[in-house]
Amino acid sequence: MTTSITEVEQHGVERIPDEDRTARPIDLFRLAFGGSNTFATCVLGAFPILFGLSFWQGVAATLLGLVVGALILAPLAVFGPVNGTNNAVSSSAHLGVHGRVVGSFLSLLTAVAFFSISVWSSGDALVGGANRLVGLPESNLSYGVAYGLFALLVLAVCVYGFRFMLMVNKIAVVAASAMFVLGAFAFAGDFDPGYAGTFHSTSDPLFWPSFIGAALIVLSNPVSFGAFLGDWSRYIPAKASRKRVMGATFLAQIATLLPFLFGLGTASIIAEKAAKYVDPAAPNYVGGLLAVSPGWYFLPVCLIALIGGMSTGTTSLYGTGLDFSSVFPRFNRVQATFFIGALSVGFIFVGRFALNLTQSISTFATLIITCTAPWMIVMMLGYVTRRGWYDPEALQVFNRRQRGGRYWFAHGWNWRGMAAWLVSAAVALLFTNIPGQFVGPLGNLANGTDISLPLGLAVAAVLYLVLLWVFPEPRGVYGPDGPRLVRAADTPVAPITGGEAPAPVAVGAHAGH
Repeated sequence: MTTSITEVEQHGVERIPDEDRTARPIDLFRLAFGGSNTFATCVLGAFPILFGLSFWQGVAATLLGLVVGALILAPLAVFGPVNGTNNAVSSSAHLGVHGRVVGSFLSLLTAVAFFSISVWSSGDALVGGANRLVGLPESNLSYGVAYGLFALLVLAVCVYGFRFMLMVNKIAVVAASAMFVLGAFAFAGDFDPGYAGTFHSTSDPLFWPSFIGAALIVLSNPVSFGAFLGDWSRYIPAKASRKRVMGATFLAQIATLLPFLFGLGTASIIAEKAAKYVDPAAPNYVGGLLAVSPGWYFLPVCLIALIGGMSTGTTSLYGTGLDFSSVFPRFNRVQATFFIGALSVGFIFVGRFALNLTQSISTFATLIITCTAPWMIVMMLGYVTRRGWYDPEALQVFNRRQRGGRYWFAHGWNWRGMAAWLVSAAVALLFTNIPGQFVGPLGNLANGTDISLPLGLAVAAVLYLVLLWVFPEPRGVYGPDGPRLVRAADTPVAPITGGEAPAPVAVGAHAGH
């Protein structure tokens, strides 16, 4: 069955019927790449320069963060095709049918934060570019109109749903990429790959903290997709190759080298020609970009702002509405999208005009990702130990207000997965070190280096496997082939009772491989 892009999507978090799952791994590539091919990613790409690195040191930090982040993210793409639902619902298998709300709220908070950053950066670029092109005043009214129109446009796309969003991203991937390539010609005369940064040598005591900090900021971009990657991959058929699905996700993140290097290269030019815009205390990358751009490039800058911001905004807000409808099933996807969209728009206006929360929101997003990464490790290791086998009916127990099933565990909570996530997230927060913004109680133990993310990942992996071995889960959660790497207990599984009648599941829905 083919769905028109102008037909409002009705699917919530219930399993997508097989006949509607017509997306391909290339479509997942377009959505994941399109959502990052934006000004928001360029801003992240500028951070190595803000941290004092040279251009080539910045390239190394960017490559390190991007490759590691893409490797962490890629396995999260397989849950959508396997279960036909989003990743928060799939997490029921490892955190319990009630514990899955952790994934829903992580995804909700991440999406609101990145949607806000996207609207702010794109709106600022649009107004700044229009000021230089046609003399539009850079007033609160101009910014307010730009933010409002942009947010409403994004909301409209999200309400129409996956097919319309996919069409927007097909255009955005090509158009924004072309504008970035055009930027290479715009700045070729000013760009100096020998930009030396502020460190005289790698023996400087602040060099490695700065290098690792820059790499972690880059890494945060792919990790931010982890909680809602299944929102898009659930439209891929269950029989699709797992390697191709993961490969599409990995390559989508590697492709973001384009906006990352654009941000890195232009930030080095700004540092030389308009240094006030890269002051670490009050960075203004968009303003600096417009200050050093040739006049003919102002219009392409505005196009990047509009097209790229649409991609990031839609991929963020779509996932937010979907997850909200999964936590509060009384709302359907469209109603939840409108509700969260309205809250997000209000948040954007208050943050921009009343509280000036831009820096705080960046910190907020970083802290959310610090908590999301351990959750991703629990999901990945859970998939490995289950051999990719899941029970779609048992995953929907929470949404149907039922009780029991394979993933009921202790009153709907799987304390093994919950404990691994809580402890590792807490450890990561304790070691967080974002200079000038947030430093955890143990943040200075590594000589100023932020080791929160790698430490959180390591603690989550070790602790979760130890808990699964010492306190084995019921054999019924592992399917016919039994567990991998861990033990199983002969604990009976409670039958599913109460709630709404389950929708019929197509033959083969239980297959995971």
